[in-house]
Amino acid sequence: MARLDGGHALVTGGGTGIGLGIARRLAEAGAVVTIAGRRVEVLDEAADLLRADISGAEIRTVGCDVTDAESTEAAAAAASDSDGRLQIAVANAGMGTGGPFLLMEAETLRNVLDINVVGAFNTMKSAGLRMRDSGGSIIAISSIAGALGGRFRAAYGASKAGLDMMVRSAADELGGFGIRINSIRPGVVESEATALMFEHMPHVIDDYVRQMPLGFVGDPEDIGDAAVWLASSESRWVTGQQIAVDGGHTLRRAPDLEAAIRARWGDEAFAAVVKPGFGPNR
Repeated sequence: MARLDGGHALVTGGGTGIGLGIARRLAEAGAVVTIAGRRVEVLDEAADLLRADISGAEIRTVGCDVTDAESTEAAAAAASDSDGRLQIAVANAGMGTGGPFLLMEAETLRNVLDINVVGAFNTMKSAGLRMRDSGGSIIAISSIAGALGGRFRAAYGASKAGLDMMVRSAADELGGFGIRINSIRPGVVESEATALMFEHMPHVIDDYVRQMPLGFVGDPEDIGDAAVWLASSESRWVTGQQIAVDGGHTLRRAPDLEAAIRARWGDEAFAAVVKPGFGPNR
């Protein structure tokens, strides 16, 4: 594993799931890691876990609402070293949602964009301002949904595609400061966010796996391994990229979420807005 000794890292949404897996790998590589999120009690539990598991790990916590620019600025300050510099930032906080396009409310779209795009923007900007003098690595956590799209993921897919394009633009603009910006597109991993599917909808997970040439679901630490590489000097010539960590899923098609969406919305509402016979397996 690449080493990050002496680097200070901020991970938003770092208390659970992919964020916690990233924080774990960064800490194992020697970084001083600050995990940020809205649920402070969850952050404290995660920090205690990481300290217990990783000898000598320095883990900090800070409350943060990524949709509020002042909050991300305060989080970036809390994560910085004694000179006010930040070497690594991971814009991981986000939300997922799914549903038939004709049943989706504009407010749902706004909420998803606010967290997944505006929230990432706030985090990336706050970090970038602290990296201008000495460079650094910013990593945004996107999704294969930003590349594959797929039925019932209009809001989520749009938010992640927008995030990826923002990463490309910002990377081009900030490269002169020695700031590298990339995104990771995870496939499905077992985490708090996907627990419902794993527990109650194994047929949906089975379809995800069928689209993976490697044939198995990843875990949060798989995303963390990619984040460590992007944060380290081993990727010093890499910026503006979208890197899929998905078992090869993006080589195939989007997952079939029909069963999950039917279960959430009900057969009657679903049938009123989705024409039968046009799913991915038809």
